Amino acid sequence: MKYAAAAALLFGALCLPAISGADVAGETIGVVRTASGDATVTRGEKTDPAVPGLKLMVGDTLSTGRDGSLGIILRDDSSLSIGPESRLVLRTFLFSPSEGKYDLVARITRGTMAYLSGLIGKLAPEKARFETPSATIGIRGTRFAVKVGESSSR
Repeated sequence: MKYAAAAALLFGALCLPAISGADVAGETIGVVRTASGDATVTRGEKTDPAVPGLKLMVGDTLSTGRDGSLGIILRDDSSLSIGPESRLVLRTFLFSPSEGKYDLVARITRGTMAYLSGLIGKLAPEKARFETPSATIGIRGTRFAVKVGESSSR
């Protein structure tokens, strides 16, 4: 019985996506953890409803409507909470601890977002950046919130 449990754990670990890796097209960088109201993920020309468990990729655009919100977890355990009437693009993501390579860039063009840093923000805070239409936010702590008004949504 003890060996069966160990084998199951080993098999499960082997089936998990790799934690390291580059910013490669088609690579899962995170997952939608929660979604409510009008919330979508646009990848290329295709827009799908955001649902818990939906895998996220570099380049995805996360959007919420008047009653929408999203909670996402990135592969480095960063979490993003996106409020109503928001738009955020996951521009780059690189998490390769074995090579000491890290990068996280997201651009919020409207709405609200709260960020709680994961390993990138802790191991290489200068590599986690959030862009707005009028500024770039560099991470020097473990959390922040930002609101981008309608007049700056361009």
